[in-house]
Amino acid sequence: MDVLASVTRFIVALVVSVVVVGCTTVVPIDLEERSIEAQRSLMTSIQTQEPLLDDLTLYDAMARALKYNLDAKIELEDEMFRRRQNEAMRTGMWPAVVASFTTNSRSNDAGSSSRSLLSNRESLEPSTSTERDYYTADLTASWNLLDFGLAYAQSHQGNTEESIAQERRRKVINRVLESVRTAYWRAVSAERTYTKLLELESLAQRALYQASQLENSRRVPLLTTLEYQRDLLKVQKSVQELQRKLMLAKYQLAALINLPPSADFKLQVPNRTDRVPGLPASARQMIRYGLYYRPELRELFYEQEINKFKLDAAFYESLPGVEFILGGNYTSNEYLYNDSWLSFSSQISWNLISMFRYPLRKKVLEAEADVLFARQQAMVMAIITQIHVSRARYIRLTRELNTIRRSHDVQERIAGITEAGFKANQVSQRQLVMERMNEILNEISYDSAYADLQNAYASLYSSMGLAYFDIDLNEDLDIDELAEKLEYQWTQRSLVLPTLGG
Repeated sequence: MDVLASVTRFIVALVVSVVVVGCTTVVPIDLEERSIEAQRSLMTSIQTQEPLLDDLTLYDAMARALKYNLDAKIELEDEMFRRRQNEAMRTGMWPAVVASFTTNSRSNDAGSSSRSLLSNRESLEPSTSTERDYYTADLTASWNLLDFGLAYAQSHQGNTEESIAQERRRKVINRVLESVRTAYWRAVSAERTYTKLLELESLAQRALYQASQLENSRRVPLLTTLEYQRDLLKVQKSVQELQRKLMLAKYQLAALINLPPSADFKLQVPNRTDRVPGLPASARQMIRYGLYYRPELRELFYEQEINKFKLDAAFYESLPGVEFILGGNYTSNEYLYNDSWLSFSSQISWNLISMFRYPLRKKVLEAEADVLFARQQAMVMAIITQIHVSRARYIRLTRELNTIRRSHDVQERIAGITEAGFKANQVSQRQLVMERMNEILNEISYDSAYADLQNAYASLYSSMGLAYFDIDLNEDLDIDELAEKLEYQWTQRSLVLPTLGG
């Protein structure tokens, strides 16, 4: 009866399982709900940030980018994923420990008889050595040396992949901080020159209207009025180009520090300065730093190490496997003389095909190593080129800024003389308008050039792989503390580059 009840329960459970699986339907994703939830989660993450209460400084913006930039967060999560994955991979070196419990039931006795091989007669009447109902339990530990070797190589590979994730995070942060400096200075330029741009645009519109009126009155030669309009339109075109370049900077800065585009925040607008930071080092020194600190090159070095680990793993796979098994057993079968015992066994197995597969795998991995070496050479050349280009660009922009500054000084004097001449009826209104427009345009151009110079200065350090120097990104710092460290690094530490290998 017990057996019949067990069979009945098994059949019922099987039928219920089949019915449940058959009735299962795929529920479609509610895209509208998901999109609303995605936006809500983003707004929630923004609300958990430290509030922006004061005017935003450059180093506040850089600190907020380090803590809250979404691209940097992606790389941080990937780094954490690689770390957890590597921790899980190390368990492959552990022995396998399996516990099992088995119940056995049958409707009649399990019996057998034997036949003599000599007389071909039954030599023993039917007998049984097993109860109808009994259970067995065992705890078995097994350890395969080949699996251990493979897991060991994979663990080293996992450590290297974790290092690659760290370098990718550094690469993203370097790019983000460079973009923050560029967007910040352009936003400062836009905020500083906003009123001037509006004034210049209004002045150009009025002057164009007056020129059109002069053309219609025919009191001035047609060629003269057309040339005047042409000059005005050139100035207006320059103004519009500057507006296009600067107007989006604040939106870009907001995105980089994880603020919504509609966020109303003010920038701390520093006073204009003629001070220009010098080059951090010679080209030769910068190349040494670039070849040491650039995350892209470090990533390639780590990939070459992974290639070596793959080669080791391929060799291990071609070896025979040795497995040791130790177990503790128990049974409720009363016919057995010993109902509990320890067992030990060892086994050697060898996949002979793997011996022939290894040379092919080795050739593939050696070819991959050649590809990585070629990429390394190309990367070294790219880094050297970027450093030289960033130096040349910075030197060129420094000269351009100096020229624009001198031009601005000259234009101020010209505008003053022109205004005095207009009051003395010695200069025409047309000339006065053009000189005032040129003065404002020159001032705006100076701010724009200074923003470009700051971008080029950031590129110098980005080309060397230095943007936040040795600040510990995993340290729990608030915005003010992080901004203070960044300011020190960029105003004091940047004057003396870090020691190689530090």
